[in-house]
Amino acid sequence: MRTSRPTTRRAVRRLPLNAAAALTVLICLFPVYWMVTTAFKPSPDIQSYDPRLLPRAWTLDHFRTAVAADGFALFWRNSLLVTLSAVLLALLVALGAAYAVARMRWRGRRQFVLAVFIAQMAPWESLIIPVYIISRDTGMLDRLPTLTLIYFMITLPFTVVVLRGFIAGIPPELEEAAQVDGCTRAGAFRRVAFPLLAPGLMATSLFGFITAWNEFTYANFLIIKQQDSRTLPVWLSSFQSTFGTDWGATMAASTLFALPALVVFLVLQRQVTAGLASGGVKG
Repeated sequence: MRTSRPTTRRAVRRLPLNAAAALTVLICLFPVYWMVTTAFKPSPDIQSYDPRLLPRAWTLDHFRTAVAADGFALFWRNSLLVTLSAVLLALLVALGAAYAVARMRWRGRRQFVLAVFIAQMAPWESLIIPVYIISRDTGMLDRLPTLTLIYFMITLPFTVVVLRGFIAGIPPELEEAAQVDGCTRAGAFRRVAFPLLAPGLMATSLFGFITAWNEFTYANFLIIKQQDSRTLPVWLSSFQSTFGTDWGATMAASTLFALPALVVFLVLQRQVTAGLASGGVKG
C-alpha cells in the first residue's frame, strides 16, 4: 500500500498535463481528419449545412477527379525532382560547413555561426521581391533549377545547425584513434564519424523534404508563363474556378499531396527523434 500511494499521487498530478497533451493532439489532428473524410464524402454531403464527423456514404470519385486532372503526373514529378535535389544539395554543403564549425577552430567561426542562426530566423517570404527581381534579370524565371536553389537556401541554415550539434556530440577521440592507425582526417571522418551521423542526416533530410515539398509562395511567383514547371502546391489551386471551388477534389488532391511526407516521416521516425535530440548538443 505504501508504494501504491505515491504512484497514485503522481498519476493525479500528471492528469492535467496528459489532458492538455491529448487536447493539443486532438486540435492538431482534427483538420487532417476533416480533410481526409471530406475527400471521401459525396458532393451533396460536403455542401450540406449539417456537417457530420463520419460520412454517411463513401466515394472515390474525388480521387479519380484529382488523379485525372491535367498535369497531375507532371507536377508530381516536378515536386519530387526539386525537393530531392534541394535536400541532397543542402546535405552535401551543410555537412562540410557543420564539420568545420564543430571540429575546427578558425578566425570568424563564431561570426559564421551567428550568421547561420540569423539566416535561420529570417522570414524567407520577405525576400521574395529581391529574389524575383534577380531571377527576372538573370533569365531564371519559369525554371525548376531556380526553385531548387531557393529551397536549398531555405533548408541550408537548419541543416548546418542540426549537423553541427550532432557532430559535436561524437567524441573526437574516435577520429583521432583512426588517424593514429593511418587514416587521413577525411578518411577518419568518412569511416568513423559519418556512419554515426545517420540519425542527424535523417532528421535534416525530413525537415528539408517537408519544407521544400510544401512550399507554395516561391513556386507560385517564380513560375508564371511556363506552366509545365509548376509544382504540386500550385497545382492544388487548379480546382478553383469562376463557379467556385471543388472542395471534394481539393481535399482528395491534398490528401494525395500529404502522403509522401507522411510516409517518409513514419519510416524515419526513430532516426529523426534521435537526430533532433543529438542536434541539441552544444558544440
